[in-house]
Amino acid sequence: MPAPARGAATLHDVAREAGVSLATASRVLNGSTRKVAESYRVRVQAAADLLGYTPNLSAQATARGTTAVIALMVADIADAATGRLVAGVARAADEAGLVLTVAVTAHDPEREIRVVRALRGQRPRGLIVEAAPADGPDASTLTAELEALSGTGGRVVVIGREVADVPAVATDDRAGASALGEELAGLGYREAVVIAADRDIPAFEARATGFREGFERAGGRIVEVRRTGVSRDAGYDAARALLEAGLAPGTLIFVVRDAVAIGVMSALRDAGRAVGADIAVAGFDDIPSAADAAAPLTTVRVPLEELGRRAVQAVLEPDGPGEPALAVEVVVRASTPGRR
Repeated sequence: MPAPARGAATLHDVAREAGVSLATASRVLNGSTRKVAESYRVRVQAAADLLGYTPNLSAQATARGTTAVIALMVADIADAATGRLVAGVARAADEAGLVLTVAVTAHDPEREIRVVRALRGQRPRGLIVEAAPADGPDASTLTAELEALSGTGGRVVVIGREVADVPAVATDDRAGASALGEELAGLGYREAVVIAADRDIPAFEARATGFREGFERAGGRIVEVRRTGVSRDAGYDAARALLEAGLAPGTLIFVVRDAVAIGVMSALRDAGRAVGADIAVAGFDDIPSAADAAAPLTTVRVPLEELGRRAVQAVLEPDGPGEPALAVEVVVRASTPGRR
């Protein structure tokens, strides 16, 4: 084959190099649903590789209304639970021939709004939003932006809580937390502190509510609900404050996410309190480090990678049948030994 031409290769260059029509080259490289003979596909791809051709995403967006890009908006990419979700989305996107782009917002409503506005100009095939906003002025603005993105041809899917007419995929967090509360009350715990989020994140609120329902139904009592941030350090600080206020031996601490619970356990150990034997701790998510803690953490296992796959499927099959919330699983470990 001849050497690659100077400058940016065009689709015409690829078609000429492969010895096929422009339409055939376009079908191979621009993701057409029309079938192309395997021999042509191989020739076109080889020519594109030789010439260094890359599809013009702007031209694709003009022709189709969207690009072969799917966007994911998350709060914290460094969080272990979010990482598992991203892995599921990335794998499903790759299988569908889509390029994944990830935006990190740190639960900042203004940043979320800016991200969605910027994405509207890029015409993604779809946008997956990790955490639906709660009610309020910022939520209303974000909802309007999501609807505007939908109006340009991008499919919007929310993970967790349905927003207006935007479809959602979810796990049954409330039921899972309720089952955990019942299980731990059944192990003999009678008093519990709930460490909840200091912002209105629907999934975390569902976990706090579900735990209270299950624990009280089985004979337990919630003695305090303490609200804090959703990081490991926030959990550490919350536990220190509880210890300073006088945390009685035998108390159970339920935390709405494992990352925060890891911080709680670290603070207890630093204060000379034994996790499990003295103060019991339970979380939610089942991140990898939960099982590796000095006292492995009792938690609720969430199928986050499957959740990510379902989100991509909802983008690609807007008229497909809706699926029920994914079930979660209570996992009891050494951080909550029986009190009987």
